[in-house]
Amino acid sequence: MKKSLFLLFLAPQSLLAQKMERYCEMVATPRLMSSKVTISVDFGDEAGLFRDRRIKDDDGKAVKFNTLIDAMNYMGSQNWKLVNAFPISNGSTSSVYHFYFKKEYDASELAPQTPGENK
Repeated sequence: MKKSLFLLFLAPQSLLAQKMERYCEMVATPRLMSSKVTISVDFGDEAGLFRDRRIKDDDGKAVKFNTLIDAMNYMGSQNWKLVNAFPISNGSTSSVYHFYFKKEYDASELAPQTPGENK
């Protein structure tokens, strides 16, 4: 009897500890006449035509990165793990770089969201 009560108690806990993954795409575009890059991130939320997808700090200001490695180190510091990366040539001497990241969460950490809701 004690074992069944113990298992009944653990069942909801194990459901809450279920791991979930979220994905995002980071796009790095070279700046004109500069060695710096512009970084935009798509977290899968609804995108407006003029929506600014740059990473923002706590004050709402766009974070500026010196290099691709600077941006990747930032994503790593936010616990995002690199899944895939590839360049796409735009016909000139520069390329646009695409990076796919994933992040693991416990199901209990994520609030239910409706499609299109900002994250």
